[in-house]
Amino acid sequence: MESGGPVPIWDGLIRERYGYKMDSGMIIEMIGYLGSVLVLISFLMSSVVKLRVINAVGSLVFAGYALIIHSYPTALMNFCLVGINIYYLVRLRHPDRQYTLTQEQRDGGMLAGFLDYYRSDIENCFPGIKLDAEEADAAYLICHNMTPAGVLLGRLREEGVLEILLDYSTPQYRDCSVGKYLYGRLRERGFHRLVFPGEPGAHEDYLKRMGFVREDGVYVKAL
Repeated sequence: MESGGPVPIWDGLIRERYGYKMDSGMIIEMIGYLGSVLVLISFLMSSVVKLRVINAVGSLVFAGYALIIHSYPTALMNFCLVGINIYYLVRLRHPDRQYTLTQEQRDGGMLAGFLDYYRSDIENCFPGIKLDAEEADAAYLICHNMTPAGVLLGRLREEGVLEILLDYSTPQYRDCSVGKYLYGRLRERGFHRLVFPGEPGAHEDYLKRMGFVREDGVYVKAL
């Protein structure tokens, strides 16, 4: 004779949809494994924002698993991790970093060293890009606490118009704060229009967030 305990709602849903009953313990374990996998995947992200988001989701799932198995200390710890991730995500959206902008020579050692060090990541972000600073009329390094955080290579099209050849931020600074600082400083240096030619690929979301609009097959931004 079967026990008369209540049937978990997911058992009923699985039986109704697939025609068989899945063991409740197996489902609970799957929830725990899902949370663990998400947390592990988060540490593979080069983007700090993606790391925080995926880690928060994984911690939330694992907190739910901990509640189900009545492991309240584990649940509390994971809820705290969710809160910590949300806190830093909010800070990333409203950063208080102080940047400095330096104009570099095209053949300058610091610029060449930066491009060489981050070459593989730049090529991964911009497939097919030709990393040749000699083609640039303007080269800028953006630093935070004297640490390079990003680079801009550009070519003058006409008075006040800069065609962007490369606009790159290092992984730990991909929260748009570098771009916001940079574009403000470029306006102070006499530029009033930026042009990003070609297909942006994965860079398109960033361009839209920074206020670029597509005109005649290129992305442009008025400063």
